[in-house]
Amino acid sequence: MKSYRKELWFDVPARVGLINITPEVEECLRASGVQEGLCLVNAMHITASVFINDDESGLHHDYQVWLEKLAPHEPVRSYHHNRTGEDNADAHMKRQIMGREVVVAITNGRLDFGPWEQIFYGEFDGRRRKRVLVKIIGE
Repeated sequence: MKSYRKELWFDVPARVGLINITPEVEECLRASGVQEGLCLVNAMHITASVFINDDESGLHHDYQVWLEKLAPHEPVRSYHHNRTGEDNADAHMKRQIMGREVVVAITNGRLDFGPWEQIFYGEFDGRRRKRVLVKIIGE
């Protein structure tokens, strides 16, 4: 069985951002040489997320509005976590909602997606470098 590991680094200049990372993951798959197996993609930071959905700008806007309603950034003082000197409690909650990782089947050397599916990196406390792990195993 083959095993491949790569870290993808991102530096989102805004506090919140959604990035389609499917091309980078597909490049990892090509480099791995795996034809049949599994691909794990996970955010390695507790204020970021990896998820699968449609690459449609209206949906991305709706996600950001919805997440802000569920876990608003302001007022910062309303979160106990922020009493430690942080201002990112909302980012932790947004990550919890959107998820830490995805696993995608690999079939015939390709990510085995359903219609419209793409992999996204969700940043909820940006303005610094963060990474995503891609781990591919299979034959």
